[in-house]
Amino acid sequence: MVKDEDEEQAPASPAEMLRLIAAERGATQRSLQPDPRLTYLPWGVAWFVGFGLSFLRFGPNERVLVPMPSWLPLAVLYALLIAAFVISARAGIKAGQHVKGESSIRGLQYGLSWFVAFGAVAAIGTRYNDVLSGPEIGLLWSGLSVAVVGVLYMAGAAIWQSWEMFFLGAWISLTNIAGFVAGPGWHALVICLAGGGGLLAGGFAAWLRWRSP
Repeated sequence: MVKDEDEEQAPASPAEMLRLIAAERGATQRSLQPDPRLTYLPWGVAWFVGFGLSFLRFGPNERVLVPMPSWLPLAVLYALLIAAFVISARAGIKAGQHVKGESSIRGLQYGLSWFVAFGAVAAIGTRYNDVLSGPEIGLLWSGLSVAVVGVLYMAGAAIWQSWEMFFLGAWISLTNIAGFVAGPGWHALVICLAGGGGLLAGGFAAWLRWRSP
C-alpha cells in the first residue's frame, strides 16, 4: 500500500511536533534579539583592556607600573568604546528592524537615555577638571561613567523584564562602588577585572541561553 505524501512528511510523533514548534519559536525570538556576544563582549573587551592599561600607567599612589605614554590608556579606552558602541548599535538596529509599535519606542527612548546620561557625565566632569588633582579627576570621570552604565543596565532590565541584565547592572554598580572607595588606581583594576570580566562572562552566559532552542 502506497502512503500519502502528506503522511510521509508528517512528524513522527506529537513529541516531534512540539520539538519543531519550540525550535521555530526559538529561531523567531533570536531573530528579534541581538546576539549577546555583540552587545556585551565588545564592552567587556574595552573595559578589560582600557582600564587595565590605565591601572598599569596610573597605579595606586601615582605609581607607574609599566612605562608608557600618559595619553595611551585613555586613547585606547576611547577607541575601544567607540568600536563597542558601533558594533552593539548595529546589532541592535538589525534586530529591531522587524519590531514596531511600543517595543520600538521603548528601545528608542532607552537608547537616547544613554546619550543624555553621558552628556551629564561630561558636564559634571568638565566642571571639576580644574578643582581636583589629576588622579582624583580620573577617578571622578571613570566612576561617573561606570555608574551610568550600571544604573542604565538595571533600568533596561526593568523595561525588558530581564533578571540577567539586572544582575549584571547590579554587579557593575557594586564593583564601581568598591573601586571608588578604594581610590585612584585601584578603581581601574577593579573595573578591569570585575567589570570587564563580568561583561565577558555575562555575554557568554547570555549567548548560551540565546542560542538554545
